[in-house]
Amino acid sequence: MAALANIGAYSDALVVLGIAGVFVPLLGRLGISPVLGYLGAGALLGPFGLGSLRGELGLLRWLTISDAKGVAGIAELGVVFLLFMIGLELSYGRLQAMRRLVFGLGGLQVAVSTAVIAALAALLGIEPAPSIIIGGCLALSSTAIVVEVLAGQARLATVADRTSLAVLLAQDLAVVPLLLFLFILSAGTGASVWTVLALATANALLGLGLIVISGRVLLRPLFRLVASTGASEPFMAATLFVIVATGVAASSAGLSMALGAFVAGILLAETEYRKSIEIAIEPFKGVLLGLFFFTVGMQIDFREIINHPFLVFGAIAALVFIKAILLAGLATLFRAPRGAALETALLLGPAGEFAFVGIGLATQLGLVSATLSSFALAVTSLSMAFIPALGAAGRRISYFEKKRRYDPDLFVVPRQCQAGGAGALLAS
Repeated sequence: MAALANIGAYSDALVVLGIAGVFVPLLGRLGISPVLGYLGAGALLGPFGLGSLRGELGLLRWLTISDAKGVAGIAELGVVFLLFMIGLELSYGRLQAMRRLVFGLGGLQVAVSTAVIAALAALLGIEPAPSIIIGGCLALSSTAIVVEVLAGQARLATVADRTSLAVLLAQDLAVVPLLLFLFILSAGTGASVWTVLALATANALLGLGLIVISGRVLLRPLFRLVASTGASEPFMAATLFVIVATGVAASSAGLSMALGAFVAGILLAETEYRKSIEIAIEPFKGVLLGLFFFTVGMQIDFREIINHPFLVFGAIAALVFIKAILLAGLATLFRAPRGAALETALLLGPAGEFAFVGIGLATQLGLVSATLSSFALAVTSLSMAFIPALGAAGRRISYFEKKRRYDPDLFVVPRQCQAGGAGALLAS
């Protein structure tokens, strides 16, 4: 009986591994994004899907998950790896090469989209703080799916790609203040707002400062020592150690583990070991990110879609329309070709994966209600499912758009990107 009980304890692990090793690769053969595959599998097999019938049909015990808490700890590591990889890609040289688009166009897109979405949410009767949180999270787009769509179409050296990538980089940078904003809001209500803000900001800056100083002093010597062994296993172990250790340090300072990992990624991006680190964590990153998206899919309540189909799809249409109109207008102000501006706007119109992180964290901190969170996550996941179709529509618009004059210095494509394709672009 003990043996049987132990085997039963692994049922959730079998479901997750089966999804990662069998289900998602099969969907990939059909041209479906792995991210969407994990989200869909989580929604179908999670507690709001077939998992709700687990008690009635014994066979479903081995095919579904009825409690998301069973894999929540591992999924949290997926978020940590997601933010670490974002930080690892944000090298100073990469930001310097596209600074006008990143800090100009991208920064304006995040600020304006957040303000407009938050204002509309407030008009619908949502409290100011949740409105700003929802606005900030939905203003960001899906780096994972957009880059995958562009890479699959071999369009990673086009003007639309450079514009999209610059905006996505700005959105990645916006993750840090958004996370800090959430922790500041949840810091407490016993003192005045300004006192709480000052204390939370000071605590955050102190914690991040210690991580940055320690990282600059210790990381390069650590990886130099590990690399001198010539073995891959110690290098992989050291990389995992740094990711988890910086996450724990940030958590001890009252911040999120993901934020600490993000800072570690930025620090390591400037070292000569960046490429080796990317290779070392690639297997772990894929599985852990898949687990993250799978657990996110488990939070999607089909009842929200069934009970309010017009409201959900209306919100999706409004979100894409608002973000696309704003981004197309801003890109045109930055003298982007009209076709590239429209293609970028359609690609980045839907919400992205950070909405799951931000809204999920806000819900845990009691800043956003469970009902609002469930609705926002349903809108986010379904809007992401439309990215490939919107990208195809944008590509057609860009194809038929006549050539226009634009600033060549603003949209110059580095020579290494032209030669190296996706890999060179993401590493530039």
